[in-house]
Amino acid sequence: MDAGETACGRGAEGEGAENSQAEGLHLDETLESESTDEAIPARRGESFRLKTERIEEKSFVRFFCAISPAAACRARTSIHLPVCSGGKEFRQKGRKNMEKKTPLYEAHVRYGGRMVPFAGYLLPVQYETGVIAEHMAVRTACGLFDVSHMGEILCTGADAVENLNLLLTNDFTQMYDGQARYSPMCNEQGGVVDDLIVYKLGENRYFIVVNACNKDRDFAWMKEHGKGDVKFENISDQVSQLALQGPLAKKILLKITEEEQLPRAYYSAKAGCSAGGIPCMISRTGYTGEAGYELYTEAGYGEKLWEALMEAGRKEGLIPCGLGARDTLRLEAAMPLYGHEMDDTVTPLEAGLSHFVKMEKGDFIGKAALEKAGEPKRIRVGLKVTGRGIIREECPVYAGDTQVGITTSGTFAPYLKYPIAMALTDRNYGKAGQDLTAQVRGRMIEAQVVPLPFYKRAK
Repeated sequence: MDAGETACGRGAEGEGAENSQAEGLHLDETLESESTDEAIPARRGESFRLKTERIEEKSFVRFFCAISPAAACRARTSIHLPVCSGGKEFRQKGRKNMEKKTPLYEAHVRYGGRMVPFAGYLLPVQYETGVIAEHMAVRTACGLFDVSHMGEILCTGADAVENLNLLLTNDFTQMYDGQARYSPMCNEQGGVVDDLIVYKLGENRYFIVVNACNKDRDFAWMKEHGKGDVKFENISDQVSQLALQGPLAKKILLKITEEEQLPRAYYSAKAGCSAGGIPCMISRTGYTGEAGYELYTEAGYGEKLWEALMEAGRKEGLIPCGLGARDTLRLEAAMPLYGHEMDDTVTPLEAGLSHFVKMEKGDFIGKAALEKAGEPKRIRVGLKVTGRGIIREECPVYAGDTQVGITTSGTFAPYLKYPIAMALTDRNYGKAGQDLTAQVRGRMIEAQVVPLPFYKRAK
């Protein structure tokens, strides 16, 4: 997932193996908080309190109050608030008037962001430091991403978990409050509608993070296929999401929050938190291959939270990072991106996501098609470029004179210091050590199949 984004797809470790990647999570104008009241710090132990009126009208308020009732809903007026098909959209021209802006648009401009259209939004592809510097900052220190363009959907009701198990390929029957789980969502033919992350917030309460380019379609799909006592609610425009990624992420975040507010387990979250005096939910998933956190807050607080994090990380070398670095980082970590490694015509089994497809559970949309298809005839593989040149997406892949696949993503890997790519190939040519070539603008470039991920951080 871009998503992230949903995160969108994104290597599993330890307990997180039940979950995986996602990134890789949209607004017409910079938003201001609807409340004109002042936010005031609470007593120690209460992360934040906000005086306001008519809070029942805001979906995200009801949602995040429900996450942490003891801390957030002590009183009626005391509340806690809380990538899509990549490179192709970078090249779109003349569409600025059609694009939306995240709540952090003005901050990106101040920081020197080069704004480009992506998934219907104007977002920074890079800052003045450049993609390579941003990439290396995340690998060696820390980087901050605005991923407020991602989609957020609430799923509530007595039949919520039954609907999640019908809609998604993973199993959501056994989850603890605060746990997150990654999953593809399939169509009837077994192709991937989207990949996403589901957070369990409490009994019959779930928070779903989807890829930006699919958020409206995903919402419509869920509503169309929902059954029984379930409600889906799209709150994407009410939420800002920031991703703090890199080995120094925890050190930086602890400057503006407390240890007990940070989720300990990979693929988990804590709600009712405060960071820099700003109410938020903090999760630990990631779409870069590095340790890090995501912070969700009300849209009007997004820029304030951004500035609080940037100031906290100034001495540690924290820099803002754009879409370019997000893509190179996820590719080094071999995290699939919707619209590249998977789409409506590619099954999660072909995309290498079998761990998140629970064929032993009850029925789910696409299960019959996956059972009928059997073992996939094509698979996702990693390619290390051994010739001269860089392989991009949609390049034909050959074994000798026979085309055996097509690339889905490719770039120069800044940390590894050599070009890499991912491809969907005939499974007979997908074993590590297999020599292949890719046709790039009429020229053949040599590559070799290598195990995934290309990069894995040291524990």
